[in-house]
Amino acid sequence: MIIGWVFVGLGVVGAVLPVMPTTPFMLVALWCFAKSSDRFHAWLFYHPVFGPPLRDWEINRVIPLYAKVFALGSMAISIVYVVGFSQAPWWAMAAMGGTCTAGAVFILSKPSRKPVQ
Repeated sequence: MIIGWVFVGLGVVGAVLPVMPTTPFMLVALWCFAKSSDRFHAWLFYHPVFGPPLRDWEINRVIPLYAKVFALGSMAISIVYVVGFSQAPWWAMAAMGGTCTAGAVFILSKPSRKPVQ
């Protein structure tokens, strides 16, 4: 339960700071609460602000289009910065590129909208 609250805190910080994501931290918190507290799992799952994207993911495995654009844009900006403006070794740049590519493939493989019911 403590780890769940740590991730809720990180998610709240991410809601305020544009450089940190919110939903991934809340997803980890939701998972932690699913293992430790039905009460806090339900609180987060039905939260008016954080709940809708968590429900979209848990029920339908949906990543909204705006989240995809933000995530892919952030990855692209990060890669351009590291490759163009840092002195990172080639292997670190390659590892970053591979990790970002794997993340992008995962993100793009998920639907952007809930299925029509």
